[in-house]
Amino acid sequence: MHDLVYHGGGGFIHSEVYNMPTWMRKFHILRINKYVKEKNEETEKAQKQANPNSKKSVQGPNINPSSTYNFKK
Repeated sequence: MHDLVYHGGGGFIHSEVYNMPTWMRKFHILRINKYVKEKNEETEKAQKQANPNSKKSVQGPNINPSSTYNFKK
């Protein structure tokens, strides 16, 4: 089985990258970095839209304690 090098939608096998000219490797690395950066920015933007007030503190449930755990002596 050939190991694919990075890009989830396809990619290169190790021997292709190994035999690839240096300029072409650099080109693909830059393109992959650009793709990942854009993808991360989109993800962060979507998370901010989904949770606009994400800096609020976490609160527990609104339940009053019962005497269930208060043992009498």
